[in-house]
Amino acid sequence: MAGVNTSRDYDSSNRRRRARERREDVIAAAIELFTANGYRTTIAQVADAAGVSPESIYKSFAGKAGLIKEALDRALAGDDSDLPVAERPESRAIDDEPDVRGKLALFAATAAERNNRAAPLQLVIREGASHDRAIAELWKTIVAQRLQGMTMLAEHLVETGGLRPGASVPYVRDTLWALIAPELFGLLVADRGWSLEEYRDWLARALIAQLT
Repeated sequence: MAGVNTSRDYDSSNRRRRARERREDVIAAAIELFTANGYRTTIAQVADAAGVSPESIYKSFAGKAGLIKEALDRALAGDDSDLPVAERPESRAIDDEPDVRGKLALFAATAAERNNRAAPLQLVIREGASHDRAIAELWKTIVAQRLQGMTMLAEHLVETGGLRPGASVPYVRDTLWALIAPELFGLLVADRGWSLEEYRDWLARALIAQLT
């Protein structure tokens, strides 16, 4: 009996592993295709690239909105870890940095990398918001979450001290929110051809100039 249970456990483990691998293939294909081709990318195209059926994507991701949300979450995180953003090394480095200008430079570097991975997908979602109610709700959620994150960072920066006189939490929040916007990243990097390093350095200078 013990041998039978071991075999069943092994088979079950293999099925779970294969399911995870297929899911990863779908997410990777979605990131690549949505980034390259925009909102017009279809579930069938993603399925073909990932080697799965369209039906399996609808079942696993609940349609296009669910799929692109998973793709964006992966692009924002940069990996498949469940570690919350606040507990990631780059966030802890900002918290631990004693100087407010140093915090802003670290944040600029993190935001640049994140925008490089995720801004194209965010712009795809913004494009799709006018065509699909579920995508529109997703875009509203993304904007609200970014504003919430910038509110928390603004509170931390104001508490740290060293900002320009009169820099309130709302002013700092809105400055952060605007300067890291995916739309601005798209204008400078995609449209004007800036390198990631040029964008990162500009973002750091702009944040420091506006806030200190």
